[in-house]
Amino acid sequence: MDDKLWEPSPERIARANVTAFAKKIAAKYDVDVADYGKLWRWSVDRKEDFWRELWDYASVIGTRGDRTLVDADRMPGARWFPDARLNFAQNLLERRRADDAGDALVFWGEDKVRRRVSHAELHALSSRVASALSAHGIKTGDRVAAYMPNMPETIIAMLATASRGATWSSCSPDFGVQGVVDRFGQIEPRILFTVDGYYYNGKIVPILDKVAEIVSRLPSIERVVVVPYLSQGDPAIVRNALDWDVWLAPHVAGPIDYVQVPFDHPQYILYSSGTTGVPKCIVHGAGGTLLQHLKEHLLHSDVKPRDRVFYFTTCGWMMWNWLVSGLAAGATLLLYDGSPFIDNGRVLWELADTEKMTHFGTSAKYIDAQKKIAIVPRKNFSLASVHTLLSTGSPLAPESFDYVYQCVKDDVLLSSISGGTDIVSCFVLGVPTRPVYRGELQCRGLAMDVDVFDENGHPVAGEKGELVCKSPFPCMPVGFWNDPDQAKYRAAYFERFPGVWCHGDWAEITEHDGVVITGRSDATLNPGGVRIGTAEIYRQVEQLPEVVESLVIGQDWPPGEVGDVRVVLFVKLEEGLTLDDTLVDRIKRTIRTNTTPRHVPAKVVQVTDIPRTKSGKIVELAVRNVVHGRDVKNVEALANPEALDQYRARAELQS
Repeated sequence: MDDKLWEPSPERIARANVTAFAKKIAAKYDVDVADYGKLWRWSVDRKEDFWRELWDYASVIGTRGDRTLVDADRMPGARWFPDARLNFAQNLLERRRADDAGDALVFWGEDKVRRRVSHAELHALSSRVASALSAHGIKTGDRVAAYMPNMPETIIAMLATASRGATWSSCSPDFGVQGVVDRFGQIEPRILFTVDGYYYNGKIVPILDKVAEIVSRLPSIERVVVVPYLSQGDPAIVRNALDWDVWLAPHVAGPIDYVQVPFDHPQYILYSSGTTGVPKCIVHGAGGTLLQHLKEHLLHSDVKPRDRVFYFTTCGWMMWNWLVSGLAAGATLLLYDGSPFIDNGRVLWELADTEKMTHFGTSAKYIDAQKKIAIVPRKNFSLASVHTLLSTGSPLAPESFDYVYQCVKDDVLLSSISGGTDIVSCFVLGVPTRPVYRGELQCRGLAMDVDVFDENGHPVAGEKGELVCKSPFPCMPVGFWNDPDQAKYRAAYFERFPGVWCHGDWAEITEHDGVVITGRSDATLNPGGVRIGTAEIYRQVEQLPEVVESLVIGQDWPPGEVGDVRVVLFVKLEEGLTLDDTLVDRIKRTIRTNTTPRHVPAKVVQVTDIPRTKSGKIVELAVRNVVHGRDVKNVEALANPEALDQYRARAELQS
């Protein structure tokens, strides 16, 4: 069976940005980089040349300096562009003329709100917010935080913050009070942007009471700026709060005085999931984030000026930061806030058609959910403008690849991508000049020295192992907040293989030079000493029509002993169904037939909810802790923490 699902036309290859970039490299360096594999190898072997050339190709605004990389043999510790000066916001705001009347942002807030912000308006509003921040005394190194939906004011506030050389951090408004305090309490922001509430699944959700409690517990906050999204409630109940329009009233638009900062200047603070303790605060530099995002937008996603780029995300997920950088490629950003399943799951496809979306970004879970409820977008929507569909958040099952090409669109680049908050970008992703093979991520990222190691640290191909990156790259974190000796940072990525970034994904390099991700290696099962990726089990179980979703862990067995583990599978079934012996047998036979006997769960247990993080990732490790009677240190990181109660002291798991 040929697993090739899509192949780019010669015309598409010819007009791709990465083709133009490769031609420039070939001519300048007299090298053969005619196919992607050769370009990738050159970019890894000549990484300093690659990043200099990318800076020029992307027309980065700033001073590059003479040196590209110092202490190249240190990981961590290597420093990129140590003499550079730039401003992150300038590279996003000045890509299009400040008087450009074309769309910069298009916002849909469920079915309640639709707004458009031109490039001229984006520049003017960012200028006014920057002026207001300056008037408050916000300066280089200060932190500004947002408890906001994915809406225009959030992007405007971030751009204004970055223009002043201050550092930005955000959470989505569905976070609970403790979850926000656990994050912002560590970084001590001076300004907080928020809303009076938001819409979700047709409901109005006021949040000013939560904001008031959060601010009462964060003494560093000197000013709260409230965007009247619902136009309900009184901001006066929040300490030091002002309405957005009132706060901006004294400030007029004008040229923005961008503060130039070093390449490694803290631009963003993002957070680990926090399901095993207080979230780690991951600091990302302005230059590394910008360069990496430009590479991924321009060369891997083939974003061109005036493309219309969408990613379904909240402000608590790193894909929001990735999406916003599309402005640096000259794109229009399409924003959506709310449930993706209103209008019987059609709303995002309607957004794609109505707004002539070119890049449709979402999660693997969304694609799988659309498949489960049997939505066939191609029947009701043209999707003529969509040429790239991106998926991340968890491994995309091969059957979901089939669904996209059968039910969404047959001529589309399905770009399954994988990286994370840790690098605010990707290690493995897509490219418009290579075929798409069923179940595979197309390629390793340019200048990312990605490999797969066995347990002894030796590279392997065609078999599963740890996903690693063997040499430095510019978007490595600057460090963790409040980690002066970098002990936490080193422990997180460099203890497994010293001097090598170990990402924590269980992966395999394929015969096509693509990659298959089979789950997180820290959640990898090990029955009988054989390592199994959890995604291999999910793929089989969730093809059964009775199963809505599943979660699998390894339970220490016998309990209380250092011995083997057994595979335990939790299943959420279609409403009204009850797990019986017949269904358990079908589940086990399906897994056994399509994988190996080692994959077959010893126990199959029914639950009504699967716990997940705010960004939609299931939390295998939290469930494993609950099953073993251990505490889950930070339930505030979960979207539905009450779901964990179903996994505690289950009688089925005692024998």
